[in-house]
Amino acid sequence: GNEPHLDSESIINNLFCHRMKKLLKIGGVLLGLLLLGLLVFLWARHEPLPEGKTGPEADALAQKMLKALNFEAYRQTRYLEWSYRNGKNQYLWDKDLGHVTVRWDDIRVDLNLNDPAKSSVTKNGKQMDQAQKEKEVSAALKNFNNDSFWLVAPFKVFDSGTTRSIVSLGNGEKGLLVTYASGGTTPGDSYLWLLNEDGFPNAYKMWVNIIPIGGVMASWDDWMVVDSGAFLPKSHQLGPLTLNMGDVKGYN
Repeated sequence: GNEPHLDSESIINNLFCHRMKKLLKIGGVLLGLLLLGLLVFLWARHEPLPEGKTGPEADALAQKMLKALNFEAYRQTRYLEWSYRNGKNQYLWDKDLGHVTVRWDDIRVDLNLNDPAKSSVTKNGKQMDQAQKEKEVSAALKNFNNDSFWLVAPFKVFDSGTTRSIVSLGNGEKGLLVTYASGGTTPGDSYLWLLNEDGFPNAYKMWVNIIPIGGVMASWDDWMVVDSGAFLPKSHQLGPLTLNMGDVKGYN
């Protein structure tokens, strides 16, 4: 009659739900501890932006770096080719005309750096409508600003809007701090170049908007001499990440 009916399926479901709630609770605690540990690690690694001294000494160190990298050969190089994001973004830059052919997926943007509105965009060889074109031109310009910086950053130390400072590294050596007050996609970023005795760059430390901690280091020590005679990097090491610049070419 009136005895309670024991439904084995309900019992199993209740046990399963109880176990799942317990596991989710443990998982949440572990995730919280992991995030806390990551924040502590990042805070420990954070370095404040160093104070430097502007003036002739800083400019002389910047010139020394440019000379070591054969800046005159770079200045006279007309065409640069490279790729970024494991070959996803591909570039052919005509420095003389200020034009860049940018390719990714099935998109090709013929980017006019002097007047981006005059750029053209094709997808699978077909012209895009105006609204879509503006979106892709904006994406191409943003990617070019970032991806070209990883190729030619040392040659941009005297760009308009830059400030150069000498920073004491505490071991008797001097670093070159370059701050970009304007230009590019992320004005306000600063880079501390670490140089050898000849002025050749080995790495830089970054204080940039996109990275929440200051002083993250990226290597600049995998160099090649391109056909035009300029030094350009083949790759960079950023912590555990390798940023490959692809098949780098520079020619006239």
